[in-house]
Amino acid sequence: MNIRQIPRISLRDFDTRRYQIGKELIEAAENVGFFILVDQQRPSKQEIEEMFALSTKYFALPDQIKARYPFIREQNSGWEKNAQIRPSTGVADPKESLQLQYFRRNKYWPNDLSDIPQFHQMCLQFMESSQDLSMKILSFFAVALGFPPSFFSEAHDLSFEDCLSTMRLLRYHDVTGKVSEMPEWRAGAHTDFDVLTLLFQETGGDGLEVCPGREAHTSFALGDEWTAVPARTGEITVNIGDMLMAWSDDRFKSLYHRVKAPGPNGNLKARNSIAYFNQPRPQVRIEGPTGKCGALTASQYISNAMERYYRPTKRPE
Repeated sequence: MNIRQIPRISLRDFDTRRYQIGKELIEAAENVGFFILVDQQRPSKQEIEEMFALSTKYFALPDQIKARYPFIREQNSGWEKNAQIRPSTGVADPKESLQLQYFRRNKYWPNDLSDIPQFHQMCLQFMESSQDLSMKILSFFAVALGFPPSFFSEAHDLSFEDCLSTMRLLRYHDVTGKVSEMPEWRAGAHTDFDVLTLLFQETGGDGLEVCPGREAHTSFALGDEWTAVPARTGEITVNIGDMLMAWSDDRFKSLYHRVKAPGPNGNLKARNSIAYFNQPRPQVRIEGPTGKCGALTASQYISNAMERYYRPTKRPE
């Protein structure tokens, strides 16, 4: 396991330290592809802890209740269990997850959870906080690429009822007494297909490993050097996605990452994480300043990814 320097960027006194923060963000995006944010105002550590508590309550519900909103591959929305197949492993990740798209909040969110009446409102507020932070980060990248500061904010405007940004609650299965039956990975090596991912982890839920795309020499970085990223509640691990790599003409490189299964002496309990995927409005054209990577719309990017990563699903009757 390689020991890389993990960029840690403090957002303390954001308004007065904008120049320094922007410099550090761009350097990390160009050279590594990921960084850890600390000292952010929102989402605060308390908000993150409360979201993990909410997520735990949700996943404790019976499967038949969660299955009222099954995952629909073509919409990238809903609840799935053992359905995401990584091309790097060829098998399903041993986990369950719930994908929530902001514009479907009144159409395809679990709005009838009598045991968790605060579910809808808390998820909504957390998504809005994650969105605000994401746009602050992306404004620096926009200027660096020669776009107006509001370029990415306009592409990801949640006020339009079609923005594809998605929050995902994840729970990797408890493997107590099942280590010998577990695959090596809780999530196989992959890059994210979005623009920018904010990942929230819980202290004790280690397993995340990264390999910067610029240092990968094989497909999915298999056999390359990986670095473990410790899980700490309140910190935010941010990585560049495939869309931003294309939008930057490869200046910002997307990041390979995976989740390693615990060994016999590791934490065998369920592992929780929350991801916020910044995904533009469907008709937005993803094309860099020079057109080096060609052009696809956001909806084409996501449709292609859904076909690669998920089993076909049926719409609910």
